[in-house]
Amino acid sequence: MSGEEFPDSESVTWQSHRPDERPPDLRFLHFNDVYHIEAGSSEPVGGVSRFQTVVNHYRSHSQYADQPRLLTLFSGDAFNPSLESSVTKGSHMVPILNNLNTAVACVGNHDLDFGVSQFRHLKNQCNFPWLLANVLDPGLGENQALGGCDKTVLLEASNGIKIGVIGLGEREWLDTINSLPPNLVYKSASETAKTTVPELRAKGAQMIIALTHAREPSDIKLAEKTPPGLIDLILGGHDHFYSHQIVNDTHVLRSGTDFKQLSYIEARRKANDQPGWDFDILRRDITRALPEDDATVQLVDKLTSSLKHRLEKPIGYTAVPLDGRFTTVRTKESNLGNFVCDLMRHYYDADCALIASGTIRGDQIYPPGILLLKDILNCFPFEDPVVVLRIRGQAILEALENSVCLVPALEGRFPQVSNIQFAYNPHSTPGSRVMWTRIHGEPLDPDKSYTVATRGYMGRGKDGYDSLLVRSEGGEAEELVSEENGILISMVLRQYFMSLKVLGKWARWSPSLHRHWGSVHDRLHAGGKVHDPSPLKQRTKHDRTAPSPAGKAKTHVDGRSVDSDTDDENDHHHDVLVSSVGSAGSAEEKKGREMDIARVYARRWMDLAGIETRVYRRWMDLSGTERRDARMAEEKSGEWVLPHWTRGIAPTVEGRIVVEDGNGTGDSNGA
Repeated sequence: MSGEEFPDSESVTWQSHRPDERPPDLRFLHFNDVYHIEAGSSEPVGGVSRFQTVVNHYRSHSQYADQPRLLTLFSGDAFNPSLESSVTKGSHMVPILNNLNTAVACVGNHDLDFGVSQFRHLKNQCNFPWLLANVLDPGLGENQALGGCDKTVLLEASNGIKIGVIGLGEREWLDTINSLPPNLVYKSASETAKTTVPELRAKGAQMIIALTHAREPSDIKLAEKTPPGLIDLILGGHDHFYSHQIVNDTHVLRSGTDFKQLSYIEARRKANDQPGWDFDILRRDITRALPEDDATVQLVDKLTSSLKHRLEKPIGYTAVPLDGRFTTVRTKESNLGNFVCDLMRHYYDADCALIASGTIRGDQIYPPGILLLKDILNCFPFEDPVVVLRIRGQAILEALENSVCLVPALEGRFPQVSNIQFAYNPHSTPGSRVMWTRIHGEPLDPDKSYTVATRGYMGRGKDGYDSLLVRSEGGEAEELVSEENGILISMVLRQYFMSLKVLGKWARWSPSLHRHWGSVHDRLHAGGKVHDPSPLKQRTKHDRTAPSPAGKAKTHVDGRSVDSDTDDENDHHHDVLVSSVGSAGSAEEKKGREMDIARVYARRWMDLAGIETRVYRRWMDLSGTERRDARMAEEKSGEWVLPHWTRGIAPTVEGRIVVEDGNGTGDSNGA
């Protein structure tokens, strides 16, 4: 591919202005923080298919035939967050990174979102090492890096030049990850470099690269606190922007985000036998004008199409209808909104939680029974994560005023809350509608600081939430958990249901995740949001599950033993049933076949759950209202029938949002 095939996508970041034009001694490609494998809608559109095209160009175009082989370096954050990762737990990114011929990577905070055990599982499938030199895990042994990572690697270019690479993280993002092992030892990045780089030099390293996942100020501090010449090049991640500067004779570079940018770097030894290197750096924006790599297009199609079947997987169980209708969540308190806000609050142990109701996109009532993974992702599709802010009570009051200022319009800014109770008069002047507010059951103190779990969207002041604007965007809210460090609402929900052992113990569910979710359960369940499953000794004769010799539950379905630790990705019986729908003749026959499938699987779930067939038949014969009344009666009598393999969530409307008419009379059921 010629340079002309990259229209308007190249810009010079740095030129060494060397008088000679000899070929480079080393060639690198750098990228960081990649999440979405498909292209976006606005330029630069990104997408790994066009990204791979550019990588292929630098790797194999004829103009580089007589030059050293390209070395590709990655500065972390690939395994989360994205829609795909919420299903695959990051595994879909392994072939992507391998196909890019990644030579080495530094661990990013989001690479650990699914726990260290899952990270190690993914790391072992990669064709390259992952580095992290300054975070040690005593649980793995003396002086061992977190996740079993290497601390450094010595790369050898095709012309024999050796490059020492050290991986470094920063302390701040360690504090935001709930799934880390205990007693981790963090060491200063600069001090680690000072002690480690000489060891690399002693092994023959002629260039030193610090591959980091840290904010730009941390990388600048690293360059300032190390002697000139100790590190030749700092390639950073964690920030989602493109930046380059020279600090203390060290180039500090970060290369954008999300497959939208990359850096191509050529290095030449300094002239006249001077120590060090001259760098020429080009920035490439991945625009729609770039052609897509055919093989990668096919890979992306395969990865995304495989999600469709997995989205049909049961993931949880609700014991009551969950109301996610726009007409509910945008006008009044919703039990679904209560549950999600409670979960966000408890996940980060915040004082309270507040989301705009536009966050909830399902626009339906989810009936009692099985919840599918696609229900979670369709209801919470946005890919901005949960953030935690420290703000004054006055800012919370202003946020609540904003949330109800356009009532009765069905505005997405209408709130759903946790540990907040407030009353408002929809007939008062906008901006002066909130009558009273309580947090922790106590009157809100305008001058007191509170921690609030919310969406990154709102932390950017969207939907009129100016009082939640974070400092990095020009506001006053202190970020305790930033967008970079937070996780998606859909991921919080998925981890919650997994932690309930809905489908068995999650594979590679680490002890640290057990500690975290045990604490969440203690707080969340104390509020009556779940009901304990029936004890194992009460299983009926229909229950066909039993512990395997290895201690993992084995579910026998159609004569097959399915390990409940993992998704059954090859459910042949399911595929046969589904394919038979398409083979049905008339529309009536097709609808009848769909109902047969629904009945087969409903009976199977009830059978596996140990619920008597007569109970199931009685339930199916009831109308919607009768089912609701029956559930309420069963709950009061203590005879609520629930599967033993899960706990059912049962959130209620609790009077968190009260509507007052100004005469002291209130209605907590909506405007």
